[in-house]
Amino acid sequence: MSESRKQPESRKQPESRKQPESRRTPRRTKSEPRTKARRVAEEEVVSPRVSIVMGSDSDWPTMEPAAAVLKDFGVLFEADVVSAHRMPEQMVEFGRAAHERGIRVIIAGAGGAAHLPGMLAALTPLPVIGVPVPLAHLEGMDSLLSIVQMPGGVPVATVGIGNARNAGLLAVRILAAGDPALTEKMLAFQEDLRASAQAKGERVRLHGQS
Repeated sequence: MSESRKQPESRKQPESRKQPESRRTPRRTKSEPRTKARRVAEEEVVSPRVSIVMGSDSDWPTMEPAAAVLKDFGVLFEADVVSAHRMPEQMVEFGRAAHERGIRVIIAGAGGAAHLPGMLAALTPLPVIGVPVPLAHLEGMDSLLSIVQMPGGVPVATVGIGNARNAGLLAVRILAAGDPALTEKMLAFQEDLRASAQAKGERVRLHGQS
């Protein structure tokens, strides 16, 4: 009787339940950390390094030369409207998170009371470059004085009224301090400036000889 109750051979459980090759959890290799590091580096390369912000889209014609300079130097940037008075919560969020997103320099343009550059400087550890935007009244003097007269401990690098081009160039110089390739581009740009000035001097001297 005991022999008849034996489990048939076909119903025996397999000795080993090996997971199919395609479903096995892949083993980590020593090369994976390098791959991840490379992926992080690639993300840093394609992310914007400069943020151009302004109080209104009407400020864009004034701020656009900064964007043009950054394009000329091959610096990735972003541009947006961040109004200190109409969207204060978003301004605070932007200022606090900019450095975490890989931004290295902020160029902020504002007119009138022009609180945007100073408020962002209070919120971020990044360098902030302020661009006074000229308006119909006071021709930008109010903006200039508002941005340049910052209290101690909260610096804003302020350029001339409406001079967003210099703001772009200053941003490039800040980035070039840690970027040898960008330094070479800035040196070439300065050499072009010298050559242009010398050519102008030559033309003036020719007038003096006639």
